Amino acid sequence: MAFIKINKQNFYHNLNQIALKTGSVEKIAIVLKDNAYGHGLELMGKLASEFGIRHAVVRKTAEAEQIRSLFETILILGDSIIKDEKYSFTINTLEDIKKAQKGAKVELKVDTGMHRNGIALDELDEAFALIEEQGVDLIGVMTHYRSSDELSSEFFWQQKQFETVKQRVKEAGFTNVRVHSHNTAAILRSKSFDEDLVRVGIGIYGYNELPHLFDEVTLYPVMSLHAKKISSKVLKAGERIGYGGDFIATEDMTVSTYDLGYGDGWSRGNSAQPYVTSEGLPVLGRVSMDSISLESDKEEVCVMDDAQVAAKQFGTISYEVTTGLSADIAKEVI
Repeated sequence: MAFIKINKQNFYHNLNQIALKTGSVEKIAIVLKDNAYGHGLELMGKLASEFGIRHAVVRKTAEAEQIRSLFETILILGDSIIKDEKYSFTINTLEDIKKAQKGAKVELKVDTGMHRNGIALDELDEAFALIEEQGVDLIGVMTHYRSSDELSSEFFWQQKQFETVKQRVKEAGFTNVRVHSHNTAAILRSKSFDEDLVRVGIGIYGYNELPHLFDEVTLYPVMSLHAKKISSKVLKAGERIGYGGDFIATEDMTVSTYDLGYGDGWSRGNSAQPYVTSEGLPVLGRVSMDSISLESDKEEVCVMDDAQVAAKQFGTISYEVTTGLSADIAKEVI
């Protein structure tokens, strides 16, 4: 079966670049949701813990359970809010507070302009009152930037909105509340950092999505995707490959089938504009559920060693390429 190599040295390099921005490894909260962006939840959690990362962010409690022993705190972005000594839960709506278990640790997400989820600014007073009434423990306040990876003033506008939020939290009498708003793009473009945490995801996996106009921080892809040969055959000129026979051999050629397909989460793409592997091999014809064809007789090929490059070929973003891969694909650390 196809397999993924995880480059530990690249991963630690990326974490170090973020630590240089925050001023401390202790301020990094590693985002491990969605199977650590396709890299492997438990595997990346262990590597991060060994590096000295103390805080993690996941989507569901079930994910948190798998890495519970590795971190001091785990923020759960979207699940039932229960009391737990290690877990804190995001409050996205006033209803979340009403449904929260008494004594649960919560972090108030405030909508400062992204308008996806979070408490509206004019709901803050009601939210503060409900937190007190429900008896939950407010340990954090957060927001999310909608355009931190774009050259516009919106990032600074949202930052100003969040400054107002932080002041109102203090005025409401809440203490020992950690503050965090920065994602990867925000921390990479920032010249100074004075918050308690940075929630960093795509950056520690090796991808800087900022335009080149910003100061460039060199990051290295952590994941490479490989496939193993199933079979080989010599095609004669004029013979066609795969479903629909989309590829026609222009000359005699050696073609091999490799064990990676859309059933593994690899994009089917467009056979008229074939994906070219990191070794410079175009996919011949249509991608099948469990296989691709390449002009090669190698026992093993590297299909992708940079998801950002692959994403450009597919007309998408690196996030979709990595998170789309099946969690069942075997992984090895190099």
